[in-house]
Amino acid sequence: MKALLLSREYPPHIYGGAGVVVDQLARALSQLMAVEVRCFGEREPQADAKIAVRGYTPWSRLSAGPDGPRFAPALETLSIGLAMARDPVDADVAHAHTWYADMAGLWIRTLHRIPLIVTLHSLEPLRPWKADQLGAGYLLSTWIEKTAVEAADRVIAVSARMREDILGHFAVDPAKVVVIHNGIDPERFRRAGRRDALERYGVRPPYVLFVGRITDQKGIFHLLEAAPKLPAGVQLVLCASAPDTPEIEERLRRAVPLHPNVLWINAMIPVEEVVQLYSHAAVFACPSVYEPFGLINLEAMACETPVVASAVGGILEVVEDGTTGYLVTPGRPDELAAALRRLLDDPEQGRAMGRAGRRRVEEKFSWASVAERTERLYIDAIAEFQRSTGD
Repeated sequence: MKALLLSREYPPHIYGGAGVVVDQLARALSQLMAVEVRCFGEREPQADAKIAVRGYTPWSRLSAGPDGPRFAPALETLSIGLAMARDPVDADVAHAHTWYADMAGLWIRTLHRIPLIVTLHSLEPLRPWKADQLGAGYLLSTWIEKTAVEAADRVIAVSARMREDILGHFAVDPAKVVVIHNGIDPERFRRAGRRDALERYGVRPPYVLFVGRITDQKGIFHLLEAAPKLPAGVQLVLCASAPDTPEIEERLRRAVPLHPNVLWINAMIPVEEVVQLYSHAAVFACPSVYEPFGLINLEAMACETPVVASAVGGILEVVEDGTTGYLVTPGRPDELAAALRRLLDDPEQGRAMGRAGRRRVEEKFSWASVAERTERLYIDAIAEFQRSTGD
């Protein structure tokens, strides 16, 4: 069997959880089958022969550019999708990740006669703030996602709550929507003793850590509202970049100086350095208002750090309230601050929750098991596709 993974993000160009998932899933699947990845952006030939990687750039006429209309990225995406579909395909199954790759997957299904799997890492109808980023292009991204999901042979939801959302927003056979949680590499994410990254960035323990994109989805401004309520001497470290829009980045830039206990690291830093930040944080904060899965919580838990996170979406299936951390109501800075203080005031409890989080990661969220479940789903989809088309 050969799988063709379609994605906007792939190393070294990763800015969000979906890119991390595609990278790790490709590695795990390559132990079971041949894998090809088609992604956005120029790519150098890969040394790992198990994974063939091909990068695509937009047609110059449709390239978004810094001075293009807000909807330009949606048209740019379609131009890359056409190029992906135009090239020869020798895979048995196509697997698209996020709306950016969905239409490429649908065109490949149609032109090359192989089944399409769509993994939803979020749902466009539940992210209305994306209109600030894409303008009218948000209407196009929403249509792309809906069209591909309803035509797909299987749809992977990264949490049970997301499966409910998919069935509520799309006309899709429930039997085709399967929950497969994201995974994590527990060897890559584990507690680190080194602290040189902390010194380099000016991080001073004890501190609360946030890692994520600069977007209203991640609740970063709610966390800033909670910052003044943290105990004296506690630093709030925001490892935040990849803003949805220049406006939201400027909004954060204006807000941070108003909070003397906040340190903003405005960069996508290497995994080894993020692991150091996770490892020495007193508590990790994930105040998202919408989070289909919340991979960052697994990363923190793998580094034995307790988590305070919003009780939304897939987070409910990752964080065990009262065992690996605390769950709070999204959009409630007072409640968020109280939960953070609870752990900051009881370091021993925090360490116990951190150890419990590590155990949960090792028992429930390995990439090897994710790849095995994905392989079985591919086999079922291929067999059904061949029966229905006679191919």
